[in-house]
Amino acid sequence: MPSDVEYSPVGEGLGMRDFWLYVWLRRAAVIAAHVTGLGLTLSICLLSRPGTSLFSWHPVCMSVAYCLCMTEGVLLFSAEGSPFCFVSRKGKVRLHWFCQALVLIAAATGLGFMVASKNVSELPHLLTWHSVLGVCTLAATALQAACGVGLLFPKLLRLSSPPLRLKLYHATCGLVVYLLATVTVVSAMFSDWFQATVKGLAWWAFLLLPLFPALVVMNQITNAYLPRKKITS
Repeated sequence: MPSDVEYSPVGEGLGMRDFWLYVWLRRAAVIAAHVTGLGLTLSICLLSRPGTSLFSWHPVCMSVAYCLCMTEGVLLFSAEGSPFCFVSRKGKVRLHWFCQALVLIAAATGLGFMVASKNVSELPHLLTWHSVLGVCTLAATALQAACGVGLLFPKLLRLSSPPLRLKLYHATCGLVVYLLATVTVVSAMFSDWFQATVKGLAWWAFLLLPLFPALVVMNQITNAYLPRKKITS
């Protein structure tokens, strides 16, 4: 079944000078997204003071999972500013799966610490928007990973959709999961713990930081997979 797909070109209609400016801006944005994800993760780890309580490991694990591993797992496919730009497509797919496996492990560990902390303190679960969004994000992450298995082994699972269609679905769902994770991270800034730890302008900086990698990831996925024509079979 043939598919008719035309992907959005990058820099279409630009002159040579404007094109190279566009490329360098994209490269700078991707590098900044790497730095932001890593910096946000390290900052949250320092603020959490891991080991001081069961809860202290929750923000550490979750920031490592979503601010670092998930971000790097997507950005490694970028043609601009990725440290893995010289790695083959097959190698990038393996690295992507490694990063996403780390996401699942770290997120599950963070959930375990949160549940244990609540049980020890005898506090009820799922009373805040952050906790509800967190559960939804974890469920969506697990489902997206399962869909990734179908993309890797379409013949084994007897999937009838063409590879391009499966890649488009996987990338689109991945973007939704990443944006959901970003909203969950932002909602954590409104928690009692974080507001008691970070105040003033620093709080506003932490509130805005997760949004920048999300914009870069959204731009990368839409440029790579957004079709200009409807897919027809």
